[in-house]
Amino acid sequence: MKMISDYKFGQIVIDGATYTQDVVIYPDRVDASWWRAQGHLLQENDLTEVLNETPDCLVIGTGADGLMKIADELIEKLTIKGIKIVAKPTAEACNQYNKLNQPVSGLLKAEKYKVIAALHLTC
Repeated sequence: MKMISDYKFGQIVIDGATYTQDVVIYPDRVDASWWRAQGHLLQENDLTEVLNETPDCLVIGTGADGLMKIADELIEKLTIKGIKIVAKPTAEACNQYNKLNQPVSGLLKAEKYKVIAALHLTC
C-alpha cells in the first residue's frame, strides 16, 4: 500500500519519491506516465488499466482548483462496476486516499479494501 506524504501544486511525494506529473497510484506501484486524451475531462479510455484492476474505490484528484471534470459516461461505468467514486480537489483527494488506506483492526488481508487514486496535480 502506497502513502502520500506531501502534495502541492504540480508535485506529489509518494513513499518518499517525488513526482511532477499526474499519477495513478495502484496498491503495488505508481504510474507517473498517466495522461488524459482531453486534459481537463476524465473519460473512460483514460482509465482502462484502472478499470481492469477493479478497485473497490477510485479516488480522483480533480486538480488544485478542481478544474478537471469527470465524464458522465465514466461515472456510469464505475457505478455499474460497483466502484465507489471519491472525486475532490487534489489536496482533499490525497487526504482521503491516505484515510482509506489505513489498516482496519481485525480486517483479514484477503478482505483488504482496494483503493486506487488518479490524481491531476495542477489546475
